[in-house]
Amino acid sequence: MEYFLQQLINGLTLGAIYGLIAIGYTMVYGIIGMINFAHGDIYMVGAFIALMTFLLLGFGGTPFVAIPVALVIVLVISMLFTAVYGWTVERVAYRPVRGSFRLAALISALGMSIFLQNYVQLLQGARVKPLPPVIQGNIQLTSGGDFDVTISYLQVMIIVLTVVLMAGFTWLIHNTSLGRQQRSCEQDRTMAALLGVDVNRTISLTFVMGAALAAVAGTMAVMYYGVIHFFIGFLVGIKAFTAAVLGGIGSLPGAMLGGLLIGLIEAFWSGYFSVEYKDVAAFSILVLVLIFRPSGLLGRPEIEKV
Repeated sequence: MEYFLQQLINGLTLGAIYGLIAIGYTMVYGIIGMINFAHGDIYMVGAFIALMTFLLLGFGGTPFVAIPVALVIVLVISMLFTAVYGWTVERVAYRPVRGSFRLAALISALGMSIFLQNYVQLLQGARVKPLPPVIQGNIQLTSGGDFDVTISYLQVMIIVLTVVLMAGFTWLIHNTSLGRQQRSCEQDRTMAALLGVDVNRTISLTFVMGAALAAVAGTMAVMYYGVIHFFIGFLVGIKAFTAAVLGGIGSLPGAMLGGLLIGLIEAFWSGYFSVEYKDVAAFSILVLVLIFRPSGLLGRPEIEKV
């Protein structure tokens, strides 16, 4: 039972990171009906920006600022710079082909993904980049048995931050003018434009918000794992896309639910079976869901307008 609880904690932590990235996929799809396959590399860029900021603040040797202040600075800088990358991806890779056939946007996004990978590889090199532990220590939940269950302060921070961001994001979508504009563009972009909504601005802000959340996930990942490299965005992006589809593409709660499920599947499979096949287990669950519930767990079937 203790081992089960430990893997549950690990799975929730990993799932929280996947969920933050999956929200970016589901937002873009909900508004323009296209998958941003460069989103995983936006997450990678956010992780590198966070790493460089940590090192500039002295966390590669003797830090000269307190850890809470450093975390705020790193998150803000990473979100701001990564948001600029998200805005650029929309302007360069999506807006010019928005009125074209869907395959054009897919090819454009894949091209942007390859460009970002090679761009970071040229700037940072192909070697793994380490980060010394920033937050240390843990809380012991159980003791005295065969296995001590612990949750680290970093895991607590990741889970709490994800819950806060999800709650704040849900409030923004449902209670602000920008949220109403996003929901109107999701339903009918043409009618929204006729009613005075700046569709281009709304779509750009959607990319910016998704990139900012991916930056938070990248910051948490570099702190959690302690190493990153230029190719981390590919596999994580595929898993986050899987999470978005699993929960129901276009549904924000579904994206978070899908991320948590993917994280839990990986954690339990790695703990009780072979770690080499954890990706196979996650994608197998996706295949089963698509066979028996094609719209995802919380998704709604699309109704084609005629």
